[in-house]
Amino acid sequence: MRKQIIGIIIFMLVLAGIIAWFQHAASGVGFFVALIGAVKVIVIVAFILLLIYYPFIKLIRYIWKKRSAKLDLQHNQQAKAINRFIKNGNALIGSITIFYAILLALFAHLIAPDITPYANDQINELPFKEPGYTTMILQQPLELKPEKTGFIQWLLNGKKVDYRQIPITDYTVVGDSLIVERYIGDGIAGRELHFLLADITGEKLTPDENRKIIEADWIHQRKFILGTDDLGRDYLSRILLGIRVSLSVGVVAVLIALFIGIPLGALAGFYKQYPPFIQLKKRKKLFFPVDGAIMWLINIVWAIPTLLLVFPIVFAFGQNFYTIFIAVGITMWVDIARIVRGQVLQIREQEFIQAAKTFGFSDVRTIFRHILPNITGPVIVITAANFAYAILTEAGLSFLGIGVQPPAPSWGLMISKYKDNLITEPYLALIPGFAITILVLAFFMIGNGLRDALDIKSRL
Repeated sequence: MRKQIIGIIIFMLVLAGIIAWFQHAASGVGFFVALIGAVKVIVIVAFILLLIYYPFIKLIRYIWKKRSAKLDLQHNQQAKAINRFIKNGNALIGSITIFYAILLALFAHLIAPDITPYANDQINELPFKEPGYTTMILQQPLELKPEKTGFIQWLLNGKKVDYRQIPITDYTVVGDSLIVERYIGDGIAGRELHFLLADITGEKLTPDENRKIIEADWIHQRKFILGTDDLGRDYLSRILLGIRVSLSVGVVAVLIALFIGIPLGALAGFYKQYPPFIQLKKRKKLFFPVDGAIMWLINIVWAIPTLLLVFPIVFAFGQNFYTIFIAVGITMWVDIARIVRGQVLQIREQEFIQAAKTFGFSDVRTIFRHILPNITGPVIVITAANFAYAILTEAGLSFLGIGVQPPAPSWGLMISKYKDNLITEPYLALIPGFAITILVLAFFMIGNGLRDALDIKSRL
């Protein structure tokens, strides 16, 4: 425990030094002053993470302790595996991270400050604003009202707003008019804009009543927690919606890889020595080398670099969401097929498989009812790792410009777009980079935890 604490402290100090160096290079602030500020920020973030993870871990272990008291951990292998997984702190932290990521992905449009589709509400007067920037916003109603958005559509795709946001520095009410000074830059006097009070509220009320409604509902202070990008879009909202892209590509790609890899690997392993035959004539049989054909296909796909395999698929079918997901999934089935083949080669020699053949069960039933259920452990472990690889692959494709296209928020696309701003606005590239690192690390931690919990040798 002491070594882990020392390691965490060293990591925090190194991270603080990196952040301080970027801030020193960008703004000219003294390095030690920047280092102290970075340490304060990291300590606050570490305290918040402690509040997020520690109670959840304690709750899970408390519930499992109550539950496991009624189970026979000595002979129940499934309960024993769950117990080993829950005792693994890294695996539990990874699981909680993925749980939070799924919640944020599902409700991103509801909790993001920018509720518009793709979080693409551009305030062109506010480009490259630093994290924590606060300004006054006037919401000017649009003349052409968009269609009302239902709750389900809002949850899935965002909500079309019926106003545009105008940053202002000051406002006054004169008679039945609202006079605002538009913000166009720090230290620059903006021009005055005049609006009728009734045009903003849409109500035929007295000027005093309209003024109160405007101050309560149409003028507010807006804080950009993670700042803005080059188009004045809220960066926190873009990061939150980026979770959807990463998790979606992971789910779809892994499902495609499982759908292709498990059947091919099972057939190759099962028919290694007992290939099926095609009856040509009486007493003549033509044997078909299933394992040889499948392994030949696996080796060919294995030899092709991932990017060279993805490029023709993307360019042939377009740079759409589903195309990227399918392309990534097609490149990942080889690992699963090889793992499944190796496991089937071991399981098929067991006595219960020989008994199934003796009873006259078909090969399909033997494979899917008796072999595959006994190799779920290795498949689950490789699936968790493939989630991480899918996220990295999508980020790499987006970084190269052939992945998810604007205005969809992709973390890889953000890093590619703002890699040249590391000196002036380092947060634009570092934040999505940290997000990818945390999400990928969480999946690898889960994979390692599952491997330790399900591996027979480690259990012994």
